[in-house]
Amino acid sequence: MDRSILYLLQRDARNTTAEEIADTAGVSASTVRNRIDLLEADGIINGYHPEIDYEAANLPLQMTFVITASPTELSSLSEKVRAIQGIIDVREMLTGRRNLHVDVVGTSTTDVTRITDAIHDLGLEIDSSEMMRRRHVQPVNHFFLQGAGEGNAHSDNGDDESPNE
Repeated sequence: MDRSILYLLQRDARNTTAEEIADTAGVSASTVRNRIDLLEADGIINGYHPEIDYEAANLPLQMTFVITASPTELSSLSEKVRAIQGIIDVREMLTGRRNLHVDVVGTSTTDVTRITDAIHDLGLEIDSSEMMRRRHVQPVNHFFLQGAGEGNAHSDNGDDESPNE
């Protein structure tokens, strides 16, 4: 049931009611609300975040910087990088090299230059940078809908996902 709730919240948390989730999952709305409260209390659901079209918000430059940071300093450097204006996402990777992936938005090359300078001021070097064309977000396709039966949860490639997978 929790995976069904997570799947439906990932699809559209803002416009999906507990009643709609309950109807789809085959349980009561109060059960859904109780399960969501527990998922939040257990730290499985950490918040509800808007998906922003940065280009429409006048931040047309979207880039990912790949950085190598000392593994022993990764956590503290990640925190310092997150404090830089224009940084929207930082992912700490398990590998020793190229272990910090940083998503950046800006209105101009001046913004991007300011951000790269701030990263360099932390003693970090950018290994590579990629400009984003488009981002596609979707729910994790192995979060299946309880009671929906086999083949009702679809991934974007059209393959059916069995509830037992």
